[in-house]
Parts: sequence; structure tokens; C-alpha cells
Amino acid sequence: MVNKIFLFVLLSEICAGPALSQDRPPAMVPKSRCRISFPSDSQIDWYCYGVKSEKALEGLLGPYLEPVLRFNRIDRMHTLQGAYIKIPVYFGDVVDFTPMSQKLEQAKNYRRYILLDRSEQFLGAYEFGELKFSLPIASGRRNSTPAGIFKVLGRDRWHRSHRYTITGTNIPYPMFWGIKFHVSKRGAAFWIHSRDVPGYPVSHGCVGLYDEEMQKRFYGYPKDPQLLDSKKLYLWLFPDGGENDKPRMYPDGLPDALVEIK
Repeated sequence: MVNKIFLFVLLSEICAGPALSQDRPPAMVPKSRCRISFPSDSQIDWYCYGVKSEKALEGLLGPYLEPVLRFNRIDRMHTLQGAYIKIPVYFGDVVDFTPMSQKLEQAKNYRRYILLDRSEQFLGAYEFGELKFSLPIASGRRNSTPAGIFKVLGRDRWHRSHRYTITGTNIPYPMFWGIKFHVSKRGAAFWIHSRDVPGYPVSHGCVGLYDEEMQKRFYGYPKDPQLLDSKKLYLWLFPDGGENDKPRMYPDGLPDALVEIK
């Protein structure tokens, strides 16, 4: 193995955090993603690489850029000059990489079942116990994303934070393609939604997924959005959804669907 290296507003979300530099206090942001370990790292031989430029990274990885980003649980905006990421010795090893089980016994009776693994920073989307796809995530720092079994309580294609703004602006933080799965006893709502994915747990409790269209809209980068995981999960869970989808709540939970977080 190559290893070089509290005030709450009723029913308002607590999870979206400011983007980029304010995701964590500066002293807490890891200087190298190579020092962040996930249980499945041992499946892949890798070395640590310092990104010199966007062009250099794309030149090194070519068609393997996306699977390497997914292996690192990181978006393109966080791999700009100066970042350190894990590069597989053999690119083919990460083409279909997933730390999630192909079959899930507890999901076999459900049309839609989302299993979120905080230790792996990955989720799996299951249909009647069979893994259909898996996605890297950014969950809550210090395990602030609650563990347990949850119902799908709502959906909101254009959800925005009522509490947080984009760093340096008055623009409410975009939580697009939002899936609500929990409301705490104090009335704080938890969502799965679009956000920046920096390679480590970073939110105030929600679960973030790639959305490069959102990033281009608000940050101007990347110029060619490709990673659209929040949209993919939303449309899988709500096949009748779309760009003009209206917010809907499911007080008793979406039938035949569950979210499990461990």
C-alpha cells in the first residue's frame, strides 16, 4: 500500500455552511486531503500529489479526472493550485470505485433506500436491496449529521438556507435539489442537497452532494459543469420531479422509501 504522505429557528435548517474558506475555521481545514483516511482507502494503492494547476491535473488524469475526484470525495473547485489529493497508482482501480455494498438486506423491501456511511463519506442508492449507484458526500463535522433510520419528509428543487449566506455576500446559501429527512426536537431540519464537497465532513449537519451547475452559477467555476449528483439522487427518488418542481412535504414520510445513516 502506497501511503505518502444555539439558537434555532422553528423548522429551519441548521446544515448549510458558508462556502470554501469559511467551511471551517482556518486552523481546522486539512492542508492535505492525503491525511484524511477512509476505511476503503486500503483497497486502492495511491500516492499523494500536489496540484500545481488545473491544466496540470487534467493533463495527468485525462479521462480519469472524475473517478479520481470521487475517490477523494472532492469537487473540482477544491482541487485548484496548492491542494494535495490521492492519485491511484493504477487509474483503472477507481473507475467503478465504491465503498458501498452491492446488496443490502435491510433495503430489500423498499423501492428506494438511501444508506449514508459517515465514516466513508459516501452514500448508496438501493432499489429492493440492490445498489443502483453511489455518490461521495460531505456530511456534518464532528458527526453532527444524526445517525439512525429516517423517513423522507420533503423535497424542494430550489431550496435556500434561511440561516446562512454565501461567503462575503447576502445571498442565501443554495441548497438545491433538497431532500428533507429529519426534523430535530428543537425544530431544526436536516436535508440532503447541493453544496461544495471539499473532501471531508464540513457542514452543520446536512449532507452535501456535487452540483457543478450551482457552483458555476454562484462562483463562476467550473466553466463546464459535469458533476450533478444532487440532481441525480433527487430525480431517482422523485421520478416525477424536474427543473420546475414545486416544494412538497410528506408529513407521514414518502411511501416505500427510507434514509439510513450510520
